[in-house]
Amino acid sequence: MTKRKKRFIDWLRMALTVSLTVLLVSIHFAARKEQSATVCTDEDLSAERIWPADTACCSLPFAIDSLCVATDGAQSLAPFFAALDSLRAGKDTVISIVHLGDSHIQAGHYSGRIMRLLHEQFGSAGRGWLSPHKLGRSNEPDDYMIASSAKGWIAGRCIQRVQKCPIGPGGIGLQTASPVVNLDLTITPRNGAGYSFNQAVLYRSSTSMPLLPAGVNKQQVHLFRAQSAVVPGLLTDTFRIDYRTDSLQLHSTRRKAGTDSLLPSTAFTNRYYGFSLTNGQPGILYHSVAVNGAMFVNYTDEAYVRQLALLKPSLLIISLGTNETFGRRFSAVEFSGQIRAFLTLVKREMPHTALMLTTPPECYKRIYVRKKRTYVRNENIQCAARAITELAARDGIACWDLFTATGGVNSCKKWYAAQLMARDRVHFSKEGYQEQGVLLYRALMRLKEKKMSLPNEAY
Repeated sequence: MTKRKKRFIDWLRMALTVSLTVLLVSIHFAARKEQSATVCTDEDLSAERIWPADTACCSLPFAIDSLCVATDGAQSLAPFFAALDSLRAGKDTVISIVHLGDSHIQAGHYSGRIMRLLHEQFGSAGRGWLSPHKLGRSNEPDDYMIASSAKGWIAGRCIQRVQKCPIGPGGIGLQTASPVVNLDLTITPRNGAGYSFNQAVLYRSSTSMPLLPAGVNKQQVHLFRAQSAVVPGLLTDTFRIDYRTDSLQLHSTRRKAGTDSLLPSTAFTNRYYGFSLTNGQPGILYHSVAVNGAMFVNYTDEAYVRQLALLKPSLLIISLGTNETFGRRFSAVEFSGQIRAFLTLVKREMPHTALMLTTPPECYKRIYVRKKRTYVRNENIQCAARAITELAARDGIACWDLFTATGGVNSCKKWYAAQLMARDRVHFSKEGYQEQGVLLYRALMRLKEKKMSLPNEAY
């Protein structure tokens, strides 16, 4: 055998070996992908197409798709689902949803995901509630900005034992002693795409300086100033715009109504609470209301719940429970009592609002062993989730068990390993929160389809 022929045979063997290796690796990963993919059945993809195209067969890492369902034994959501059907049928109406929560909600990725999915399916009536978190030196969703050149803002929050200033429907309030106040509202071009508005309602204290339209297009912004408080101490001024826009500039005035005389700046205590944006179209108006660190007890205040009721929700989704579990002496019995106390107030102030409780997802807690920081599962989360689901079943309240849907016990290890949790091992990444938003949307739509397909007595 010649050397040239031998080299050719060796090269051929090597090529065959490489090809075979590549083929085996491809088969291995294809099998894993098929194994982990979410299977979409004909039941999932109903004739009404309840899944938008980008969620119908999306991967939900470590989630148990078969457990991604909500419960509603008392049919408390039936009127809400009927309203959704009428909206889809072409009725010119707006359905308001409020999603109340803590830091899992304040970032806006979780609630923002389900908001966009509902808007895609049922139409958008606008961006809804906006809290000025950044002016209060906190994080806010990335689809809007509220800025001001005024200095010295003091933030009051519902979580403060002694609130630095009164709060509004968003659970926060901002106060400044500045003699001149401006608020510049902007829907961000990329993340806020599609949320232009032609009406903005400003929530402010009755003692604050009124704000007037400013900027080059101020002549096309019409102010309808509130003549009386909607609840004690709270005014709502409406700004209607001749076109849909992504921005609104407002500037304070000290002019006494109907006169040319100016009041001194000391005559005002300037407090502002947030905006609600609408676009004049029928559809869903999804208000995300949340404060970092919030617990049920922080919202259990009659004056606050009356303000929250101003948003007129057809459905109130309550996503709380994580922060309570970090207490040294967490008690499921005490926790259940706190939930029931809050719900009692809500039912009294919002008797026609459907309610849905959600359980918190599993997370870690930080401990120190021999002065070395380490992380362990927060076992109280499971107790809190059980307390929420049991209370919901007893009281006939709709419930979605996020704890179970995301994998239950030890699921936080998998989510963290997949980089779907934040470094603190309590919060989630943007992608992790968006996955949870898809899960909640699926659970809500599956419950709706179940209600439609079964007779009332079997639902």
